[in-house]
Amino acid sequence: MPSSAGPSIDTITEGGRVTQVGEGQEADESAPPVMTFGAPTAGEVLAERYELVEHINNDSAGRLVWRGVDVILRRPVAVVLRYPGGDSATEMLQAAVAASRVIHPNLVGVYDAIDEAERAYVVREWVDGQSLRDLAADGPLDPARATAIGNAVASALAAVHATGMVHGNVHPGTVMISDEGRVVLADARTDGADSQENDIRAVGGILYFALTGSWPHAEAPLHGATAGHGRAAIPDAVRDAGGGIAAPRQVRAGVPAYLDDLTMDLLDAEIAPPSSDVLAAELARLDVPAEEEHYLENSGPLRFAAETGEEPSPLAAAGGRKVAVGIAGLLAVALVGLLIGISTLGDKDPQASQSPAPSASAPANDATPAAVAVRKLPVKDVRIVDPDSLKRDELDGANKAVDGDPDKGWGTDTYTAAKFGNQKQGMGIWLDLGAPHTVKSVQAVLSARGASAQLLTGTVNPPSTSNGDKQLIANYRTAKTAIGQPFEDHDGTTMAFDGFNADAKYQYLLFWITELPPSDGGYQVDVQEITVQGS
Repeated sequence: MPSSAGPSIDTITEGGRVTQVGEGQEADESAPPVMTFGAPTAGEVLAERYELVEHINNDSAGRLVWRGVDVILRRPVAVVLRYPGGDSATEMLQAAVAASRVIHPNLVGVYDAIDEAERAYVVREWVDGQSLRDLAADGPLDPARATAIGNAVASALAAVHATGMVHGNVHPGTVMISDEGRVVLADARTDGADSQENDIRAVGGILYFALTGSWPHAEAPLHGATAGHGRAAIPDAVRDAGGGIAAPRQVRAGVPAYLDDLTMDLLDAEIAPPSSDVLAAELARLDVPAEEEHYLENSGPLRFAAETGEEPSPLAAAGGRKVAVGIAGLLAVALVGLLIGISTLGDKDPQASQSPAPSASAPANDATPAAVAVRKLPVKDVRIVDPDSLKRDELDGANKAVDGDPDKGWGTDTYTAAKFGNQKQGMGIWLDLGAPHTVKSVQAVLSARGASAQLLTGTVNPPSTSNGDKQLIANYRTAKTAIGQPFEDHDGTTMAFDGFNADAKYQYLLFWITELPPSDGGYQVDVQEITVQGS
């Protein structure tokens, strides 16, 4: 996801609150002066919507950070202002526009970006909490919490990378933890100076920092996170005479071998990293309660093997890293959300085979499970579900939503109100994967912002009739069949669902639209492309 070439927007803690500001510190003597002419004041309402409540700080790039309130939706917001607007604020606004296109529970929401010539401002989600940098200031985190934070960051990156964008600014200052424990990633860049691979390696840096309290990238620092970078300094990792970093297990006791291995593999430039969705799936598998960690010791983490067909070497008895070093053609081997030797329980009832299936663990002596690659799953059948329509004249073109061409899609008719003219409870696109699969994520790309939708799964495949659609939606719309959180009146055009049970299998999915965004002459949306990732 793009962002600015200037100083990065980071976090600041004040009174337990966190919002996005420059490098997370007050402006130092070298910071550009902040213009006071026309400066905002408490109580001022921007764009007839955002009331400024409290000036929090100024960052080192001269941006003013305020806590505010959206007076229409009555929710707290962070407002980052820059003087002047126009060309000088272009990169900041471009970063906000790019960020607003991807909605995910682990990404800070970007609500608005406005240029008023004399000043420009970005309106973002307000998060009560602190940055990972501040959280770890009191000491390294326990392995379970470090894994959970790494999982959240990798999941956020998977949503960003699925759109083809790069975040480019992953470090302990842009990882924020709310008071409720939610982990969110903030402040992408727009200069295109980074890559998806560097994003993924930065997750290794996040894990390393969480486990040790030090940053491993001093010689090749990430944006805004350099060791010795003024007040934003992060302690450098322990290094040997050659500059190599000590493994987390060498720095502190209690780090599991599988987590140590994964962290160091991600930081090793000679080992090609996996894709972000594969990494997120692996960290989700490792994200277990502390009392269950012993089950992971024999299964090992995601391994990065050379393209030679050879198996990685066994883990050294002393806890050393299990690494197969190759040269140019290293591949990521994806071990996605499966426990040791998962096998699906048999069931002679064909209907039951369509529902999520539990799994059984392999015998304890079967230490190495088979590697399963995450891939784009083919959709065997697709149709429109429209239970409340008698005309049923919006059913054509469903295949365009899964044909791999984002320029073509299926679209609804234009309605007079957001909720399908108050005539329907909703409409959806039903997908049949042909057989039960382990599903990692589903992404839906829409033509416009402001739609509401959710992802459902079920066990029935009735005929494509009005009565059949009623049966289908009655089966699918239960608390147990919703995948991830619903997206309500969301601010982007991409919805990413990743709340799948790693131990279950899915055949039928339903992308269910409940509210349409504004369109010319009414309310309408096109579903450009739906992509299912799994194995």
